Amino acid sequence: MDVQLVIILALTFLIHFIGTSAYAFRIAAVRTGQIAVAFSLFNILVLVSRTSNSFQAPFVAKRVERALSDPGAAVLLSDFRLILSAATAATIVAALLVPTLQRLATAAVVSFKQRRSVLRLVWSGLGRSGLGAIRESMARPDLSILRQLRPGRDLPYHFILLNVVATALWTVGVLASIYAGYLLPEFRVTASSLSAIINGVATIFLFVVLDPYIAAATDEAAGEADRKQQREAAFRRMIIWMVLSRAAGTVLAQLLLVPSAKMIALIAAII
Repeated sequence: MDVQLVIILALTFLIHFIGTSAYAFRIAAVRTGQIAVAFSLFNILVLVSRTSNSFQAPFVAKRVERALSDPGAAVLLSDFRLILSAATAATIVAALLVPTLQRLATAAVVSFKQRRSVLRLVWSGLGRSGLGAIRESMARPDLSILRQLRPGRDLPYHFILLNVVATALWTVGVLASIYAGYLLPEFRVTASSLSAIINGVATIFLFVVLDPYIAAATDEAAGEADRKQQREAAFRRMIIWMVLSRAAGTVLAQLLLVPSAKMIALIAAII
């Protein structure tokens, strides 16, 4: 494994870890009642994650260029599989850290209310007080909650499936378009530009369909005081389904990689 591949894997891990960690701010919104602040911080993390996905492209594209210049040394498909595996690993690690992350998110929401600045919040998090907050927030995942999960009751089946598909498309979009350029080198610039279409469809699914539903559920969970505990527990189960379906989406991306790349190559050839 060369240095370039290590950088790509590290970047992929970071992208998907941040994207999954953002769900902790959904739970923090319910626990603190500071819904607008929590959602603002959530959107910052999501923006960082989804924008960083674009920075991955030049590194992967350079790998394709090298593979085209030296076909005998190329194990490109294996590299792409490894990159997608890093996405799955990051999602699973973040899922196991959700109890810790939700405590950190809650502390961040409370701290932001006092500082009113993202830069000050980040700076304080890097200091001694931030490290102390991390130590105090450490918590083991309670895997017994998995036995309480009920698909369809906690989150409708079609939303679970939609999150799986949207995550798979978003995860594979850039990689499939670049791999399509390897399959059809003469149109590789056209193929790589088609990633925006795949990611655009995934973004529409996530922002237009899923996010409003989760937002409404957040309002309900943070609402009535007499049922707050039950609503918070139900909301936490719903977030777990979102995280699990996200992990499943990164696995589905493995299956979609080659078919998506071939479809993109075909479109690049005929448009």
